[in-house]
Amino acid sequence: MQAQKLPVADKVQLSTESDPGISELRVLNARLAAAELDVVVLDRLEPLEDVWRQLDRDNLNSLHQAYDWCVSWTKAFGNQLSIVWGRLGEETAFILPVEINRFHGFRTARFVGADHSNINTGLFAARFAELATYLEPQRFAELMRRALVGHADLLLLQNIPLEWRGRRNPLTSLPMVQNQNHAYQLPLLDNMESTLQQVNAKGRRKKFRTQLKRLEALGGFDYVSGGTPEEQHRLLDRFFVQKSERFEALGLPDVFADSQTKAFLHGAIEINERGINIVGLEMHAIRLKGEHDGHIAALAGLSRKGDHIVCQFSAIDESVAPEASPGEFLFWQMIAGQHDKGVSLFDFGLGDQGYKRSWAPVETEHYDVVLPLSLRGRVGGLVHRAITRGKAFIKSRQKIYRMAQRARRVIDA
Repeated sequence: MQAQKLPVADKVQLSTESDPGISELRVLNARLAAAELDVVVLDRLEPLEDVWRQLDRDNLNSLHQAYDWCVSWTKAFGNQLSIVWGRLGEETAFILPVEINRFHGFRTARFVGADHSNINTGLFAARFAELATYLEPQRFAELMRRALVGHADLLLLQNIPLEWRGRRNPLTSLPMVQNQNHAYQLPLLDNMESTLQQVNAKGRRKKFRTQLKRLEALGGFDYVSGGTPEEQHRLLDRFFVQKSERFEALGLPDVFADSQTKAFLHGAIEINERGINIVGLEMHAIRLKGEHDGHIAALAGLSRKGDHIVCQFSAIDESVAPEASPGEFLFWQMIAGQHDKGVSLFDFGLGDQGYKRSWAPVETEHYDVVLPLSLRGRVGGLVHRAITRGKAFIKSRQKIYRMAQRARRVIDA
């Protein structure tokens, strides 16, 4: 569900409905071109680097499929790769960075880094994104199946918006199930005041003033944004500690605990292509002054692709000044700081949490491609659909969801 339309930097023409003057000949040519699609699988990223980086320049292709992001992940985890490469003649149509691993007990082809992605689109050439409108779903599915058969039992591409900022995702022609998680976004307007008008501006300003007074009463604070690579890596290490403590307090497993994930995120800090506005990971923090000088009260990691900012994670340490709500205060600072920097959208990422809903007037549904590649994969697809629909049912009913969360904490304790 989208409460309002997402801002679009470069709108892409997708169908004849939005252009009544399009000729029948153009439609026929598009269908013929789409029919020539060829799909192959590579086991390495490097042969595609040049064309991959060209696709990275399209702001509607997600950061989570960008070349450097995938390199950082594969260096850390070393999973078997099956990079899906679609071509129209000599022209690259798309790249789907896929790795093979076990998921729900089945050998599964998933997006590289799927467990730490907030939005996935794949990498599509703008021309193919338009042509794909005329590609028959059965043919597309069969091409994908033939390319990947023997590599895995199931193709499972998760957290895909059906449409992203005006572009219909070509993957929507493949079999899908709605993911249980939605994403939450805040469009950034001309200035902070205009942006706040989309939410409860009066209440938001009042809360900010209260938080500011409480932090100043403790001796003040520094808003840390960016800094040297060394400072960034130290803040990330501090995040791992704070998040681990938070997960333990909530009785939840620590999804950042393994050394590979930590290495991947440290690698993401090094991703920085300012010329095309790609920033892999930038740490932000509220650091106290005065009596508690140096105490990190709140942390967050932001990524950027074009005019789109994604909050990858956040953590708070409420051992000092919990009444000041340092996490909420940090989000104010981060959002305010993105104005006049060419940013149009602040994305809070996946997961339904109160603070996200209080900030974000846009809610975007995500879907999973579920394409069996073998008889065993059919079973895996049924299992994933059942699990996903079960989670969606539970999350849509708050009382049941809270009971499930309590039960999970007991089991994990």
